Amino acid sequence: LRQVSDLSDFSRGHWLRELLCRREEPSHVQSSPDGQHLLLLQKSRPPTLPRMVAFQRHSIAGADLERSWQPPQPAPVGLLFLQSPVAPRSWVLVVVWEQGRTEVWHFVVAVGWQLLQTLELCQGARARVVSVCSQGASLVWCEERPPLGAHSDLSKCAFRFCVCARALEVGEQGVRLGTVRIVLHNSPEYQVLASPQHVFLVPAAAGFATTSKFLLIWHPEKAEFTITAPSAGFIHSKVLRSSSESDFRKLLLGSVGLLSGFAPLDIHTSTVSNSGGLLLVSTKGSVSMVEPDGTQRHIFDLEGGPLAQESPVQLKSFGSILACVLAGVLYLVDQNSGRLVEKEVLSMKEVHFLELQGEENSIQLLSQTGIYSFSFSKSEDSSRPEPCLVEMVFEEACRYYQRRSLSSSKLTVEKLKKGGTFQAPVVLTAILQHSLHQKQKPAQGLQDTYAKLLSTVSLELQSYMSLELLKACVVCAPETEVESYCKELVEQEVSRILQSDMDKDNLAYLNSVFASFPKAAWKAIRSCLQLQQNGDGLLVARATPEVWKKVLCQPQLEEVGQNGMVPLFELICASFLRFKPKWLPSFVELTQQYVSSSWSYSSKEGPEGRVPLYKRALGVLARKNKHSEADDEMELELLLCSRRPKAVLQALHLLIRLKQWQRVVEVAEKFSKLSPLLNKEIFITLLAEFAQHRELDPYLDRLWPLCPAELTASDILTMVLQHLPHSQEDPVPFSSEGNQLTVGLLKPLLQRVVQHPSVQDEMYSDALQSTIFPPPTPPREH
Repeated sequence: LRQVSDLSDFSRGHWLRELLCRREEPSHVQSSPDGQHLLLLQKSRPPTLPRMVAFQRHSIAGADLERSWQPPQPAPVGLLFLQSPVAPRSWVLVVVWEQGRTEVWHFVVAVGWQLLQTLELCQGARARVVSVCSQGASLVWCEERPPLGAHSDLSKCAFRFCVCARALEVGEQGVRLGTVRIVLHNSPEYQVLASPQHVFLVPAAAGFATTSKFLLIWHPEKAEFTITAPSAGFIHSKVLRSSSESDFRKLLLGSVGLLSGFAPLDIHTSTVSNSGGLLLVSTKGSVSMVEPDGTQRHIFDLEGGPLAQESPVQLKSFGSILACVLAGVLYLVDQNSGRLVEKEVLSMKEVHFLELQGEENSIQLLSQTGIYSFSFSKSEDSSRPEPCLVEMVFEEACRYYQRRSLSSSKLTVEKLKKGGTFQAPVVLTAILQHSLHQKQKPAQGLQDTYAKLLSTVSLELQSYMSLELLKACVVCAPETEVESYCKELVEQEVSRILQSDMDKDNLAYLNSVFASFPKAAWKAIRSCLQLQQNGDGLLVARATPEVWKKVLCQPQLEEVGQNGMVPLFELICASFLRFKPKWLPSFVELTQQYVSSSWSYSSKEGPEGRVPLYKRALGVLARKNKHSEADDEMELELLLCSRRPKAVLQALHLLIRLKQWQRVVEVAEKFSKLSPLLNKEIFITLLAEFAQHRELDPYLDRLWPLCPAELTASDILTMVLQHLPHSQEDPVPFSSEGNQLTVGLLKPLLQRVVQHPSVQDEMYSDALQSTIFPPPTPPREH
């Protein structure tokens, strides 16, 4: 740290030092955009009055700005610097008070602070501002609107807040407020934080548990709200087309059931980064960023365990570097990779970050003894992915060893680096650093063992580097070329996942890829499985057994489903249904052929030991929003391609329900040959239909040959009588209706059965014709 000011260069510098040395820490410290002014919003205990004071450099003379108030008088809730179009690089200070009074101040050299205008921000006289921010040229605030009557029921008063926006125009003629825009009404209390394009609504710490489970992100240009519960992976967006839709309860109407099952957000400190994301620090010390689209990314874990509510955490981003101060320790973290760049123990515990325009390689800190600057230089190789990759190796190794460890203690990256017990990640990182640096730097010598390992993983390293290059192309490519790059990127990612372990994280990643790039993912899976039609029009696949195992991997039930995550086989089936539905039955049949050659029929270890593949494919078909005739046909094809007795009978019943009698007979003729038991079940089913109506009469000459040999004439008559339709009227001979069953229709079947020798006769005839004496004992009937 280098001291750049002892505060003597500020006007009333001794008083500034005195305020900073008091036990009551300033609740807010802010510097002007040009760095020439310091504003302190001081909270004090009686008898000292709370105050707001502005300090400027000695070289700038003029009137001072100082305001104090006597509690319970309204206090200022926001100090905002807004750009002024009056002169280039000029700005105004906007002070917003609790009751809505807004003061606009301007500093003029040699004159000092001037009050340009005082305005009323809120429309209602009883409104109270609880949070305010500036978004572009507009003010966005959350105000409390007390109910007209006194309600003792807290649930009726919980949603008494309103989020509003109003343009603030500063011109040569003065300051003017635009019309009030109701962003959200009937809402709980929110802290509003603005980025250049979005406004984050963070639940207040004193809010209700039911409304503190999610964040809201307002997109002013699109008039769109995003509801996100980052830790649970829930994201939902809704466009508010009219003011009537800006009601908080209507906004959540479709998500209440899902949100009620989430845990409350764990937020200790929140602020907005210069990249537009929301930085969050949890009470466990975890630092993460919520992007404007609602996704969350973990950055870093602060040391020291759980954070007390009174333990302040200072956060400020400088370019790609995130600076954190906790308990007198300064952490510099790379926001992109989460890598700890530097850790510095400070001699002072109470510090505040100051704004530096255009400076991304240095940090200025305000303390009780002065202003200090901390410079950090970006290394030439910081833009390359090596440090991030090395860190990822250790993180993955932690997860790998933790899953296989019998110890309850948590394994961290620091322990892995210092322990020396596990050498694999150390060796791998050494190889990575050597191979990834050798293009820019002279190659350093590797041990013989390392060199052998390098030759083994050289192809993987080439794939990784080409993937990183492709990602860079996607980021930099114009919109016309993004689609082609995305296709190639998705294909490489799908291929990479299919070559690694199909754990829960990889499966969740594949789900997101298929959801975000459905067409590219479909083409990628066709390429990985090498699916194509042969000369006969049949679907063939030339995938390796390892790839088939990944396709058939079915995770445990507890690993699937809260976020809609489905196994890979179901993802592929859904792609077939969307892009090539005619191939789906053939794909299921191909998969079954692989299963039958790899696992025994009744093996519980194989995928068929849990849920048959045709049922998994039918489950995907059932999830379609609209059901059509083509879906009935697809269900039939999936049932029949399985060649399982229960599935064939289910398909037969479906055809009977659809009254497709020609196909009923064709299916019966084809699948009766699979087994005698299935043949008997098919024949009994069709005989029951024959007894009830006359639709099968044109096909009797094809139906009777299917009769099993063990059925007797009495068996047939019994089944026919059991399935005859019940008539409410007494039966009469010679009925005029032509839909009754007659003996004439049954005669060919009965003659066939009588003429056919029974099974027992054949057994005994074999015994009588035998030359052995005495004849063998006939088998017993069990």
